[in-house]
Amino acid sequence: MLPAYIPNPVAALFGGGTPIDLGRNFSDGRRLFGDGKTYRGLVAGILAGVVIGLLQIQAQAVFSLTYLPAHTLLSISLLATGALLGDLCKSFFKRRLGKERGSKWPLADMYDLVIGAFLLLLVIDPSWLFAQVTLAAFILILILTPILHRATNIIGYLLKVKEVPW
Repeated sequence: MLPAYIPNPVAALFGGGTPIDLGRNFSDGRRLFGDGKTYRGLVAGILAGVVIGLLQIQAQAVFSLTYLPAHTLLSISLLATGALLGDLCKSFFKRRLGKERGSKWPLADMYDLVIGAFLLLLVIDPSWLFAQVTLAAFILILILTPILHRATNIIGYLLKVKEVPW
């Protein structure tokens, strides 16, 4: 899951610049996504996810790590892209609910990247998803995701990359 877990903190760290929604509002008068979703963050996050995935592929080849999923360039690209698309969709719905940037939305904030990554895999590469993500791995992902989410948000807050520690 590293190719899906890495993009969001990297997007926050290296983001800024032109917002993806170009400052436009939806029909409800609220921003589509908000200033926190930028092209620079999107590209940096996806690239970071792909790079960490390529490192995983290399490590698997060198160290024969057969207990890890057999990643492909497609799988790591879909995990990284899907994670940020999931975050973007969550931001869209957050704005529709009147929630401001940085406000809490506990389950959505934690699992948006997992849902986005798995949905994109399901649509484009379902054979990889069902071959590599076992039920045990899926349960582990459901358990670890909130823990990792909280830890990275606290670190981001301490580094002053995030305005709030959640």
